[in-house]
Amino acid sequence: MKKGNFLTTVSIAVLAGVLFYSCTNSVESKPTFLFKPAPDSSAGVKIGDKVISKNDLFKGIESELYEAEMKVFELKMNKMKATVLEVLMEQDPKKKGLTNDQYLDKFITADVKISQKKIDAFVKEKNIPKEHLNDQMKQRIKQFLLIEEKKTAIDKWLAAKTKKTPVEIYFNEPMRPVFNVPAGDSPFMGGADAKVEIIEFSDFQCPFCSKGAGIINDLKKKYGNKIKVVFKNFPLPFHNHAKKAAEAALCVHEQDKAKFWQMHDAMFADQTKLDRQGLVNSAKSLKIDEAKFTQCLDSGKYTAKVEATMEEGKNVGVKSTPTFFVNGKMINGAHPVETFSELIDQELAK
Repeated sequence: MKKGNFLTTVSIAVLAGVLFYSCTNSVESKPTFLFKPAPDSSAGVKIGDKVISKNDLFKGIESELYEAEMKVFELKMNKMKATVLEVLMEQDPKKKGLTNDQYLDKFITADVKISQKKIDAFVKEKNIPKEHLNDQMKQRIKQFLLIEEKKTAIDKWLAAKTKKTPVEIYFNEPMRPVFNVPAGDSPFMGGADAKVEIIEFSDFQCPFCSKGAGIINDLKKKYGNKIKVVFKNFPLPFHNHAKKAAEAALCVHEQDKAKFWQMHDAMFADQTKLDRQGLVNSAKSLKIDEAKFTQCLDSGKYTAKVEATMEEGKNVGVKSTPTFFVNGKMINGAHPVETFSELIDQELAK
């Protein structure tokens, strides 16, 4: 029995006992926890004479902690921006006699208009079916776009107001956790010795990973050989063709490393063609030796390799796809290019 299963079994048994006991008796005792200054900055908890470091104590939940800390940070930032907005509006002589909302409507968001063209573009981008576009849905879309554009207008106004006199902030943004993720012999493109290494765990059948591939292509155009992009397979169990597609990509890589990325692009371009015949057809279109490819694919030559890469991902906290590591700093999901650029620029500036 694995340790995790044993602990789960024990936990359930203990919990069941506690529940039974609590139904028949009044439970008054609780664990004794003392919150004290740490003996040093690395210490997390002391049990008897044993001190466990924060790194060991919170291992495995680093990304969840970061996301929770970012939610708190975003709350602080939103409140801070609202306060800055109020103060700067009050300092404007034109504000006299106007409420905050009146000032916003007259001087900051007066030009915000939501056209039918913008609504149509949003519907197309989000792939909203026509049968769902009733009057209520259209009004909700219009209201959403109105709020977003007003936010943009406020940001532009604040940017202009604070250009010469920046606002000083005295609380810190949470730091992304850093993981040790070796590139190994995984396929890569870009500069082999680039200062910034982006490692991507991805699934060829995942629609969000297709967006991730587009983001990586945009980054490659922007940074060229300043970045090294490493691809690692992480096929999700509920995608029936993903694991074989991962093996197919490695079979192509075996024959021609450069054509791996062409196969990569082809599979993400049309995720309906990931069955065996679709994979063979994609490989043939790249002038790959068909006999060698099919022998490689059907033999399961890279099955163990794909499973090992999946295990590697799990060990560094990958739970969904796509997940990226920019010099070890995790970005979970297909975030905008700007999110990656911020990290890349910081790393290049070091």
